[in-house]
Amino acid sequence: MLSARSLFQEILDDEDSFRLFCSIAAGGEAQGGWENARIAALVPDGLRDLAPKAARHGADEDKHGRIFRALLRRRGLPPVPVPPETDYTMLLERRGIGLAHARLRADEPLTEQDIVVYLAHSRVTEQRAAEQMALLVRHFGDHPEVGRAVRMISRDEDNHLAYCHEELLRLARRGHGRTIQRVLRRCALAEIAVYRDVSLAVMDHMGRLLRWPAAKSAALAAGIHTVYAYERFAGWHRMVALRIPERLDALGSPAPAPA
Repeated sequence: MLSARSLFQEILDDEDSFRLFCSIAAGGEAQGGWENARIAALVPDGLRDLAPKAARHGADEDKHGRIFRALLRRRGLPPVPVPPETDYTMLLERRGIGLAHARLRADEPLTEQDIVVYLAHSRVTEQRAAEQMALLVRHFGDHPEVGRAVRMISRDEDNHLAYCHEELLRLARRGHGRTIQRVLRRCALAEIAVYRDVSLAVMDHMGRLLRWPAAKSAALAAGIHTVYAYERFAGWHRMVALRIPERLDALGSPAPAPA
């Protein structure tokens, strides 16, 4: 029977698939760390209180990258190059989602509009990350090898999502409400398409590494397309709604001690 737990267990048990999984995850987190560090350095004067929170966001993602690399080292495994078709952050940028890297490499301060784009992009992608990590915690939170890592990363992703909600609501009160909703919708619709494409690519690579039969690969691909159809029709709404988070100032307070 196919399930998220059984699939991840297969990936975890095989060295080649585990290398690919951790390499993809580490690469995405490192990219996010760089992006947030640059945003923190370029925050406009009117939003300077956002800078330490963006910096904390980036530091957390750098930490996650180190965690995935450490999981590889513990098995004595080197990382592998990330296949371009599985590079979620790069594919989102190619669709014009988030702030362009050329913009972040420049030394010109960002505008409030840029910050809206950054936070809207983050709100959508952090929703995905928080959901994925919650799933891993549910199935592998007590796993002796990866349990501590997935619990820590899941807690951070929840904090990142809370931060995005709170800061977008603050910007909405400053008059950016319509722009926020427009950018959120655009980001969400692009993200669900990229997530589908990346999921298909990752499963294709995993299927070849794990020698899945054609029927299993076809069933997984059909499941991915079904999720996309649901998200395209209605599921994307969860990615654009804004609410006051249970934990306020989630990235303004000191990071909690590791569990």
